[in-house]
Amino acid sequence: MNTTDMTGAAPADAKTGYAAPEPARDGEFEHARIAILATRWNIGIVDALHAGVRRCLRDWGVPDARVDDFRAPGAYEVPLASLKLLQDGGYDGVVAIGAVIRGETPHFDYVAGECARGLIDVQLQTGKPVGFGVLTVNTTEQAWARAGDGNDNKGYEAAAAMLEMIRLSRSLK
Repeated sequence: MNTTDMTGAAPADAKTGYAAPEPARDGEFEHARIAILATRWNIGIVDALHAGVRRCLRDWGVPDARVDDFRAPGAYEVPLASLKLLQDGGYDGVVAIGAVIRGETPHFDYVAGECARGLIDVQLQTGKPVGFGVLTVNTTEQAWARAGDGNDNKGYEAAAAMLEMIRLSRSLK
């Protein structure tokens, strides 16, 4: 399939590829303490994202006993909960998962934007990574398309990004 136009440029909506990280080395993440923070809204989708997070953590060698699950009321509360987990809970990283689906009011814009901005602030304040697995989509169908069984599950991707940042941070010490 040709993904370029006649000028050779990729269309504006085309992904340009992804350079996968190196696989985890034996024992690399065996001592990492990870928190999974899930929202209580759109629970079926969130549960599918959670399965992706768990699959990734196992794939990267994080022992199940080193992973704890938490629930936040909604995406708006995720930044504060993440901050508390990283500051007071002794976690090396958090994977935040949820699904904010656009409705008929501007509520979506406030919740999605504040959640994303808040999680950036948490990372900068703590120096610890937060995997951003909070879907911000227009429809339920788009959410389900991002919560499937494969490694393109956005929960899986958020967990992998968080682990990759732990790796990067360790390499800089």
